Amino acid sequence: MSIAAVLTFLGGIGLFLLGMRLMTEGLTTAAGDTLRSILEAATHSRLRALVSGVLITSLVQSSSAVIFTTIGFVNVGLLSLMQSVGVIYGANLGTTLTSWIVALVGFNVDLQAMSLPAVGIGMGLSVISKSQRLSGIGQALTGFGLFFLGIDVLRDAFAGLGDVIALEGWAGQGGLSLLLFVGIGIVMTLLVQSSSAALAIILTATAGGLIPINAAAAMVIGANVGTTSTGVFAAIGATAPAKRAASAHVIFNVVTAVVAFTLLMPLLWLVSTLANYFGSQNQLATSLAIFHTLVKTMGILIMWPLTGLMVRRLEKYFRSMEEDESRPRYLDHNVQSTPMLAMDALVMELQRMGVLARHLASEAISTEDSGNKHLASGHRALENLNLAVAEFSSGIPRGGIAAAVLNGLPDAQRVGQYLVNVAEHALDMVVEHPQVDLEVEELSAARNNLRAHAVELLGFTQVEAPGWNLDILNEQRRIFETDYQTLKAHLLRAGIAGEVAPRHMAAALERMSELHRIVDQATKSAIYLDRFIKMSRPAVAAQSGLQTAPRAEVPSVANAVAVTAVPENAVAENPATPDATDSSPRSN
Repeated sequence: MSIAAVLTFLGGIGLFLLGMRLMTEGLTTAAGDTLRSILEAATHSRLRALVSGVLITSLVQSSSAVIFTTIGFVNVGLLSLMQSVGVIYGANLGTTLTSWIVALVGFNVDLQAMSLPAVGIGMGLSVISKSQRLSGIGQALTGFGLFFLGIDVLRDAFAGLGDVIALEGWAGQGGLSLLLFVGIGIVMTLLVQSSSAALAIILTATAGGLIPINAAAAMVIGANVGTTSTGVFAAIGATAPAKRAASAHVIFNVVTAVVAFTLLMPLLWLVSTLANYFGSQNQLATSLAIFHTLVKTMGILIMWPLTGLMVRRLEKYFRSMEEDESRPRYLDHNVQSTPMLAMDALVMELQRMGVLARHLASEAISTEDSGNKHLASGHRALENLNLAVAEFSSGIPRGGIAAAVLNGLPDAQRVGQYLVNVAEHALDMVVEHPQVDLEVEELSAARNNLRAHAVELLGFTQVEAPGWNLDILNEQRRIFETDYQTLKAHLLRAGIAGEVAPRHMAAALERMSELHRIVDQATKSAIYLDRFIKMSRPAVAAQSGLQTAPRAEVPSVANAVAVTAVPENAVAENPATPDATDSSPRSN
């Protein structure tokens, strides 16, 4: 093969890839949000997801683009793993349309007579039109012309090479030689990053007599495996669900490839029979298009009944910290019917939520990184756990349960909501109110002392810790409140006196306010959790004939939180009144 032939070959690939990109981008632009709407609306069942995957891929002519978008939807939670798997199956089947276009049009039509006018008209629309939709159609039409122009160049490049480069002998050396062609198909797809481009090369090379049909079929199998690289690249740095969707794409294509390679000879016999029946003028190219479609269809038929199992297995892998934290550890529905066990489960889950909330708060107080993703994921985890606490509490049977137990259940929800508020204020403190430099050294030192005291105070909110004492928590909260108000007054005076820039003063006050709210909500969560434990466990034990503590031993929560220096209506005076949405005031 001469240098000119190599350059012609590379030029053909370049035209084909450019045409594919322009077609995909143009059709996507012309469709606007239609594709997104279709993908969102047509994925309520796996079958509908399959059909939508086929139709969208046929429309935009790029399975890679559809799968990339699908993984993106999974990444942001718009699609579930089961829905995305259906779209991935459909995208794999829809990409076979490219093979049919190349086989039926690329070898039976004067491509230059069709492609050059398409390029001219398409570019005219793109340049003249002020409408984004018409401009997209023009871009797609230009890409359509370049697509076929590339095929025409490839077809000419491969013409007659079958007599110069004899690969027939390589393909006839048994399974190992065919595996070599599978590897060539994988590498080719990785290099051009387009299975459609790889298939066009394979089809034109086969039609030109360069590659025998069995070797070409093996390369098609390899191209199907190589195209999974798109999904893998899309999942890098993405969420755990997106990684599972990319893994499903890899599993589907690899399983399909293994089965197709195992049944290669029977499949080629069936393909030959069907090609003869169609009586195509170019039987080799048509045979490969049939083979490609058969392989994809066979893969769907094999994986369809196994999809549920695959999804369940994948959900056990790539687990993110957020997912692990969001999953209740103690709220086993098997214990809901036994009040004593149910209350114990609630207490342990709330204590676990407290550990997470205190960790997030301490991290926020100590960090100055506004890009900390753990704070946001931890906040979402606590929201999910709080919802699980509410659902678990509502599922406890009410019959035969003492009134004290029922009165204690709203407190469990209060505790959960306070802990969610702790995480929310921690996130706001870092993201919305980053640390600013105070020009006065004494103010900076006082602020650092206040932060250190806040972290120390969070340790006193551990109701489960040995030696837990409500009086000590109240005393520490009283000291923190005094320090907070003193620093706030000094900072305001420094701002008025011009010692601190007004902008820095306002930012520091906002951040201190969030710190104050964190301490306030954490304190309330500890007080209510302490009361919940004292109210529910003795009452439950009484139902079992055990001696219980006198009712007078249960502290008044209204009195306990009076030290927080917040309006009295922030905490319910009546212990039985639900107040799950209570939060600290949004003032300084």
